Amino acid sequence: MTDPEDQLFTLEEHLAGTLKPITPPKELVSRLRDRIHFPERGEIVSRLGNWKRLFIIYSGVMSGMLVIITVARALFYFWGKRNM
Repeated sequence: MTDPEDQLFTLEEHLAGTLKPITPPKELVSRLRDRIHFPERGEIVSRLGNWKRLFIIYSGVMSGMLVIITVARALFYFWGKRNM
């Protein structure tokens, strides 16, 4: 049985010999260049603001869940002591 790394290396060598590089059509490249753009500075700032708000909401929900779990565990602990 051969090592998986050797099998992978053999496969890569085979594919490198079999497959030929192609150049994409110029129309495709120009359409991709039109679609890919860097956002404006204001758009980046507004997105960061949304992330901050989302982080605050997520932190609040997680904190609330921790409080509920802590209260539930305390009640379970005290209620379990009375029944013993």
